[in-house]
Amino acid sequence: MPPHYRHVDVFAGTAFTGNSLAVFPDAPDLSTGQMLAITQELRHFETIFLSGTDGGRDVTARVFDLFEELDFAGHPVLGAAAVLHERHGGPDPQRRTFRLAARTVEVTTRRTATGYHAELDQGAPEFLATVLAHDRAEVAAALNLPLTALADLPLRVVSTGLRYLVVPVVSGLAGARIVRSDFAELVGRYGAQFAYVLDVRALEGRHWNNDGVLEDVATGSAAGCVGAYLARHRVVPTGEEFALRQGRFTGRPSRLAVRPQGSPDALYNIRVGGDVTMVARGTLDTLPE
Repeated sequence: MPPHYRHVDVFAGTAFTGNSLAVFPDAPDLSTGQMLAITQELRHFETIFLSGTDGGRDVTARVFDLFEELDFAGHPVLGAAAVLHERHGGPDPQRRTFRLAARTVEVTTRRTATGYHAELDQGAPEFLATVLAHDRAEVAAALNLPLTALADLPLRVVSTGLRYLVVPVVSGLAGARIVRSDFAELVGRYGAQFAYVLDVRALEGRHWNNDGVLEDVATGSAAGCVGAYLARHRVVPTGEEFALRQGRFTGRPSRLAVRPQGSPDALYNIRVGGDVTMVARGTLDTLPE
């Protein structure tokens, strides 16, 4: 049987907004190379391949972007959970376990008037390295930001599965972009895999691949880190949901619902959710060798 897929938009209440995604609900026999080639062919920011979806609540998932397999990602898991809810039906909320390369997470889905809403437990955050004061200007310049744009908060690496350097700003978000060819090496000095520029007043963010060419529409994995960061520094209260905005500068406005749980100094879980809209169905007529 040729593999089929579902095209969905995540963090969006209407189609053609939010972060697009291809979900392959039955892909147990595809090799790593085939999955990467399919992802590159479809050109979504990420594609997720599932196995073990025959009615159970425990699913194995592999996520790819246009370059490699990812240990963890937010919007693919949320979109996949909505596709499985649609596939298995039922009016009641559903909860599933997703086993990814780096971690296992729980996702709850429920039907909405326009599609589905999915919410992911990202677990307890890790707070890692902090950029030293004399290095702040270098990081700001690498992101095309003046030093004065930075908020009076630390530049800190946070992880809920992927390690993001959170760069808090109070201005300059529209002009932010990666302008250094060795940006991956720069953030790697602090143990980070990526950077996320966050306007702490507007609660809006931006994220790019480290080459600076492709801007992500809505970054679910980073949203958990942002929620932990803001709660730790008491910018947002714990136990309450707030909306993180992203994607405005790509023409794909997105809303990520984030809820830190615990106390600022002892966060035990970050919940990240959003609406999922079904857009299209597809079938591959041939597979890459």
